[in-house]
This record gives sequence, structure tokens and C-alpha cells, in this order.
Amino acid sequence: MVWNGEAIDRRAFLKAAGIGFAATLAPGQLIALERADAVYASGFRAADGSFGIATVSERGEIIDRFALPARAHGMAYSAATGRAVAFARRPGTFAMVFDPSRQAEPVMITAPEGRHFYGHGHFSPDGATLYASENDFDGNRGMIGLYDARDRFRRIGDFEAHGIGTHDMTVSDDGSLLVIANGGIETHPDFGRTKLNLDHMDPSLVMLDAKSGVLIQKHTLPASLRQLSTRHLDIAENGRVWFACQWEGARNEAPPLAGWFSKGEDIALLSLPKETTARLANYVGAIAVNRRENIVGLTSPIGGASVTLDAKSGLVLKEETVREAAGVAAGPHGIAVSSYDGRFSGIRSDVAWDQHIISLK
Repeated sequence: MVWNGEAIDRRAFLKAAGIGFAATLAPGQLIALERADAVYASGFRAADGSFGIATVSERGEIIDRFALPARAHGMAYSAATGRAVAFARRPGTFAMVFDPSRQAEPVMITAPEGRHFYGHGHFSPDGATLYASENDFDGNRGMIGLYDARDRFRRIGDFEAHGIGTHDMTVSDDGSLLVIANGGIETHPDFGRTKLNLDHMDPSLVMLDAKSGVLIQKHTLPASLRQLSTRHLDIAENGRVWFACQWEGARNEAPPLAGWFSKGEDIALLSLPKETTARLANYVGAIAVNRRENIVGLTSPIGGASVTLDAKSGLVLKEETVREAAGVAAGPHGIAVSSYDGRFSGIRSDVAWDQHIISLK
């Protein structure tokens, strides 16, 4: 996950894709790829209302596009296999596996009966297993679905997430731990995206053994912060798990919106300056760690803001106004940010980027 030179992602991508892939690109797309230092992927909505996934350079130049049947949310990428997955936005039931270099045909995964995807997932380090956050909606419990990436993503089991509203999840570098953000919000597809329990939410942060699903540790929030939905995660090189939150309580309150924890340690809630908390508008939509520079990026589409933190101290290093700020990911330098109105690192495209970005590294 560490950046080892500015052009490594583009070179690795081109090597994996081969000459055949380059030949399929239009001249402008090929130029964008050739001069890219990094390649990302993000969901989008096109001007005609259709949905897809695009690969894009750190400059915001679209390289390639893949059609989707409906809106996506988060994605996962395996550097070991070169496969990526786009997960349907809640309460969607599809996840599409695709090869950004187009060397393999897409594979469509369908959530089992009584489940829907929560929009996030992650690969094991060897790329053999895909983990996906799911909702057992009649049982009102979050689950982690397990899919065999070596057998066309056949479902092979699931683990309890030990919470409700299971949203983002990730895997430790050594593959031994699953780290889960249970947002604490009850939903049911019969009620669309309506939040059914805002008066008695139960957010939590969980670590499971990745092989057995055994609960290793679970952190809940104090009663005064029960309406603070723990939503998104990323892991720093030292194993520290950074998490970001969305406040579902009174708008005039100013709760902590991010924090961290490690295996065997309690959570630490980050105390941001009042003006920064106000700028984030009680809603952090995405979080990403840049390990090479030891920084953390936060975005708020509601506040129209991007905030960069020091990953060691939590101090604010930079704040920027980014209208409808959406995705965030580590870049070769700093943090890459997208927006719902089509901007990616300053360049505006004819698409509306969705909430998350992944780096294809």
C-alpha cells in the first residue's frame, strides 16, 4: 500500500493491461493514461442518467468507462489479481467484478435472498477472498459475506458483523483481521433508504478474526454519542485504524467526527477545531490515509469541504472548500478529491462522481 515513486501505478497498470488494452483506447484516453502518475476508479452518473465506473488519472482525465446496471457506492481492488469490484448503493443487491485492464470479462454477484449489499467490501491480501458488508434485513443484523475469487466469486459463507447498519469494512495488511464500521442505523428495503431507529441507534467498531469470524474486539460509543454513525475506515501503516462519522442528532451540536483505534486499544475520538467541525457540517462522507506522507484526508459533501490531517497527531494541516466534495484517496502527492459535480483534482468531466474513489495500486 506504500507509494514507491510517482509513476509506479501507471507503469504497473500499463504492464498488467498490455498492448491490447492500450489499442482499445481513443487517442485522448491513451494520452491521459500515458501521462498519469496514478490511476483511480470511481462510480459515476452520466449526463443521460446511466451509471458506470470510470478509471481516471490523478489529473482527473477519464481513461476508460464500464457500464453498470444501477448506481454504485464503494469499491474494492486487489493488487494481487488486478480485479476490482463495484458494490451497489444500499439497498442494492448487485456487485460487479471487473478488470480495469479488460483482460477478463465482468462477473456479476447477486446478494442472497434476504440480504442486500451495504456498498463496501475488501479483498484478502492474496486476492483469493472477497469480503462484503451486507444487511440481513429481516434479522436486523449486519453480516460480512465471503466470496471465493478463485471460483467466479461463489459465495462460501458469512460472518456476523456484531452490529447493525454495517457499512464500510477493511482488512489488515497481513490478512488476519477484518475491521468493520457498524453505523448503528436500522434499515429495511421495504422502506427504501429510510433510517428507522434514529432515536436508539447503536454504532460500533469491530475487529474479527478473518479466518474464523471470531469477535476479537468491539467498541461502542458513549450514550451521549449514540447518534454518531461510524461509517468509513482506512488503515495506516502502523496498523492504526482511522474512522469517520456522520451525526444523526441535533444540527446545532458539534460532536467529534473522526478518530482512531488499534488492536488491543480503546478508541480515541479526535477533537477538531470548532471551525473545522463546523466546516464538515457534522458529516464526513469519506476518509483515506496516505501512508507515504502520513496524512489523512476527510471530505464532506454537505459542508463542501476537504480536510487534511496529520496521521500521527491528528492536527489539521489543510482545509479547502470543495463544493459537493465526494471521494478521497491517497495520491502520489497529498490527497485526491472528487466531487458530485464532476470535478476530480481540479478537472471537470461530463459525469457526476459518486461518493468514493479507490486507487488501483
